[in-house]
Amino acid sequence: MKYVVLIADGAAGLPVDELDGLTSLEMAHTPHLDRLAREGVAGISHTVPTGFEPSSAIACMSVLGFDPTVYYGGRGPIEAMAMGIHLRSGQVAMRCNFVTIQDGIMASYAAGNITTSEATELMEVLQAELGTERLRFYPGVGFRSILTVDDGADLMATAFTAAHDITDKLVACGRPQGPGAALIIDLMERSKAILTEHPVNLSRSRRGLPPATQIWLFWPGMRPSEMPTFAQVYGKQTALTSGVDLLRGLAVQTGIDFLDIPGVTDESNNDYAGQMAGALNALSKYDVVFVHVEAPDEAAHSGNLAGKIKAIENIDQLMVSQVLGAKDEPIRLLVMSDHPTPIRLKTHIAEPVPFVMWGPGLHGNGATRLTEAESRTTGLTITPGHLLLSEFFAAS
Repeated sequence: MKYVVLIADGAAGLPVDELDGLTSLEMAHTPHLDRLAREGVAGISHTVPTGFEPSSAIACMSVLGFDPTVYYGGRGPIEAMAMGIHLRSGQVAMRCNFVTIQDGIMASYAAGNITTSEATELMEVLQAELGTERLRFYPGVGFRSILTVDDGADLMATAFTAAHDITDKLVACGRPQGPGAALIIDLMERSKAILTEHPVNLSRSRRGLPPATQIWLFWPGMRPSEMPTFAQVYGKQTALTSGVDLLRGLAVQTGIDFLDIPGVTDESNNDYAGQMAGALNALSKYDVVFVHVEAPDEAAHSGNLAGKIKAIENIDQLMVSQVLGAKDEPIRLLVMSDHPTPIRLKTHIAEPVPFVMWGPGLHGNGATRLTEAESRTTGLTITPGHLLLSEFFAAS
């Protein structure tokens, strides 16, 4: 048996007024996902433990079958691992976003989805101007970069707000609070003057694109505890494909091989068909492949309702259809969101997510579509969420 786990990041959500109270999943045209729901086992899973923030780092760790209450040490260090940054004792890694702030409002938590090449150029000047022996800026993918801070224990006792949690809100309500706040506020304030007249921003403004007006720092963490590998826990050789460093970092942390598939991005221009084709080809070598698609989440963070629905439909038409049409060997497929990202909130919430398991040995349990409401009607709830993967492997 081969296994595919398809993570539609942020695809779940809440009823939308513009859709007459339907969710994005309910509104999307998804004949292949509907077939999975009719023929497979559907339910809901609590991927975010009580008391934890509903970040993709925590939720995706659950989807990968690891308990975040045991192994989660902060999102910054996970993304740092993806970039090959080896944290020393006492060193903190934290997310460094390029953002667009207008009149004190978080207009874009991603500086209008600034490109990786543009962000790299800006990070280089920030390192030259703000970097020290203690502080170092590392460019990542798109707007997502990393700052490391030596002797950063104070930052672990400081409260931070993720940039996407205050979209369209006053940034003053999200300023850091605590013993490490002064350092971080100073860096964010000093970044403004450095970025204002930079050629990258001048060019973006001329093209009508949001400039990166400053950096926004959050999600600190130290070197995570050692984790067993996926193979040690589940006895299977596994690979993962994604367009974001977070999932690459989780793969590093769990000993999962990362698949570099051309055309895989974190936005709507993702090559959905190519990503799944690459994953299915990898099954000749691996027992399990995780396929993570960021596009629904990115659209929801931007309040792009049509974009989120289209991303879900692309997943259905260009990815799920390939698994259903695979003939070479028996495949089980698990499709789920990691967390909900409601359009009207533009950020994550900790509600349970719908899932469906399909393939040999699995039989319908009453659902007719893969939606929030339909999945609840089956009465099947998996909590804590990291246990779902074991159910998927063992189900019969």
